[in-house]
Amino acid sequence: MSITAMKRIFLFCTLIISINSIAGLPIEVDGQRLPSLAPVLEKVTPAVVNIHSTTRQKINNRSQSFYSWYYGLPNIPQERVTQSLGSGVIVDAKNGYILTNNHVIENADDIQVSLQDGRSFTAKLIGTDEGTDVAVIQIEANNLTELHLVKSEEMRVGDFVVAVGNPFGLGQTVTSGIVSALGRTNLKGMGYQNFIQTDASINPGNSGGALINLRGGLVGINTAIYSPSGGNVGIGFAIPSSLAKRIMNQLIQFGQVRRGSIGVEVQDITANLARAFNLEQNSGVIITNVEPDSPADNARLQAGDIIIQLNDKAVNNQHDFDNFEGLFEINTPIEIIYIRNEKRKSTQTIINSFDRKEFAGSDLHAQLTGAHFINLPTRLKNNYQGVLIDEIERGSQAWKQGLRSGDLITSANKHEITNLKQLKIILDRSKKSPLLNVYRNYRDYLLVLE
Repeated sequence: MSITAMKRIFLFCTLIISINSIAGLPIEVDGQRLPSLAPVLEKVTPAVVNIHSTTRQKINNRSQSFYSWYYGLPNIPQERVTQSLGSGVIVDAKNGYILTNNHVIENADDIQVSLQDGRSFTAKLIGTDEGTDVAVIQIEANNLTELHLVKSEEMRVGDFVVAVGNPFGLGQTVTSGIVSALGRTNLKGMGYQNFIQTDASINPGNSGGALINLRGGLVGINTAIYSPSGGNVGIGFAIPSSLAKRIMNQLIQFGQVRRGSIGVEVQDITANLARAFNLEQNSGVIITNVEPDSPADNARLQAGDIIIQLNDKAVNNQHDFDNFEGLFEINTPIEIIYIRNEKRKSTQTIINSFDRKEFAGSDLHAQLTGAHFINLPTRLKNNYQGVLIDEIERGSQAWKQGLRSGDLITSANKHEITNLKQLKIILDRSKKSPLLNVYRNYRDYLLVLE
């Protein structure tokens, strides 16, 4: 055989060996197993569920109403059905508690949960929090798998993470990436913010799903993406597990999140104000008003003080202040760093149950059950005074009393009120049926709660 022929045979055999090596990659190299997420995901994926929610809303068809009237036919209300697909994470197998996003099940009349093993259950709503976009639902089932909530504070930029969810309704899908940033805020329309940013692919339907570390610990609840096109571009956001856990505990215990207020009104530092106060930078917020007997008043803060830090969070503007304050829970110790007379000072205070920004009506009075009260937003305080009913459940006790969403309670038992703390004290001290002054559509009404 010629040398040329032998070379051809040798090259052919080498090519066959190379192809076989590529087609069947070894599971080990030098005795070491190749890295794979499969062992972790086998334990994690059974705890991530698909959520299908249905909302039914009755509507009146005007054209139908006209023809019904014209021909003497009965007017049959129509129904608009809205469906939503999302994900959730089982965090308590014993009690069947599932963490998800508020926007996944918001206003839903029916919530269906599908497990990886093919089982399906109707879920019970435990509570929702629009501010942080967290919701808790519950199913009654055996043999559930749960994920352990780890401390998201221990996450670092660059840590590897995995997102598990139900994008576009395709079914359970796993994507991976890294933590791109921590403590993300200033996202439009996102309520209170302290997001983990990740480049793990997150798409519509992933909402409410799990963001896990490489040990299988739950570090976040996937909630939103930034995308000009509506699809994944590598910028996704998750609610940190530590925040989600705090919100979940309140929803389970109280059915709502009981937030506190420091008791101040603030505004941004403009260039003119910075010059007037000899500030080096236009960062921080200036106090314009301190509510009497509030945590801020107890801490001896004054109008004109400039808040630059709350606990370990730097306050750059009013958005930062509102966001950080909105995440404070009742009985949270707060250290406030501020500037007065060009000197940096520090003070401490604590929020108690009377300093809440919002109250369920049932926490104020039995006859107010079904209504949700909030302190009047700052933008309205120049023209109005009182506390606002921002939501009310149709057919509830408060509804039957004649109260409606948008009503302003301006006084109780003939005492003017400016915040929920005052209303709570007056109602608690009332020995007979309380008398409320209600402002609606430029008119005042008197209402006796009985």
